Amino acid sequence: MMIQSPLIQNKTAEFSGNKLLNQPYLVINLVFAGIILLILLYSAVFSPDKDNYPVPCIHEKITGQECPSCGLSHSFSLILRGRIGEAYDWNSNGMRVFLFFVCQLLMRIFFSRAYIADQESAMQLIIFDIAASSVLFLITFMPFMVYLIKWI
Repeated sequence: MMIQSPLIQNKTAEFSGNKLLNQPYLVINLVFAGIILLILLYSAVFSPDKDNYPVPCIHEKITGQECPSCGLSHSFSLILRGRIGEAYDWNSNGMRVFLFFVCQLLMRIFFSRAYIADQESAMQLIIFDIAASSVLFLITFMPFMVYLIKWI
């Protein structure tokens, strides 16, 4: 029988069962991953051919003008169906935003696993996650931010 040190026993107990849900970083990653999966599910369920999207563009309804996010639902649905050219026609930023969400989903999975595996490096991992996600966000959503600044 192998005897574990108290430090290893504490770490094992810390990450077993419901203890995982007591880790705010893991909860945040789980929530973000769930939201991203819902976005992808929404895009997969609603058909660009039937145009049956339940959420209309509020900006277009109020102002009568398209905004940078108009057509993203169509674009995402078309990307999931492999119709990339048509997706670009619906929204030229669609692929960029779609890839942002896919990258974030993969990052949530990777960083959560790394967090659980190496608790000693948790703070560095979280800092790297925040920095990488911030840069990715700025690169992805720069056209939207420019539009908002011009609109204001």
